[in-house]
Amino acid sequence: MEPVDDWRAVIAETGELTGPIAAAIVADHGDRGQRALEAVAEGRVKRYRDFTVVVGHEDEYVVEDGACDCADATYNLDDDDPMARCWHAIAVDVAEAVGAVDHHDMWYSEVREFL
Repeated sequence: MEPVDDWRAVIAETGELTGPIAAAIVADHGDRGQRALEAVAEGRVKRYRDFTVVVGHEDEYVVEDGACDCADATYNLDDDDPMARCWHAIAVDVAEAVGAVDHHDMWYSEVREFL
C-alpha cells in the first residue's frame, strides 16, 4: 500500500479509515493523532443538538467549528498553524468523515446538568 499524503482528502473521498490513512494521521499529528483514532474507535465522539463533544478520560470537550475548549488547544497550539489541532478536534474530523459520530437527539447543555 502506498503512503497517504493528504489523509483528509483520501478519507473524505473513500469514507473509510484504512491502515494507511491511520498511519498518515499519526505521522501528521503524533500522539494527538493516535489518541484521536482511539476515541473514534471507542465511539467517544458524540453529537448533540447544540455541540459535538469528545469524551476524554477525565472530562468531556466541546468541539465547535474545528475549535476545542481543552487546555491543549488553548495553551499549547499555534493559532496560525492549521495543522496544529488537539486530539479532540482531530477525532471529530475523522469521525465525521467515516460516519462514526454517535448522534443524540438532545441538548448537550441538558446532559451536562447530570454530570
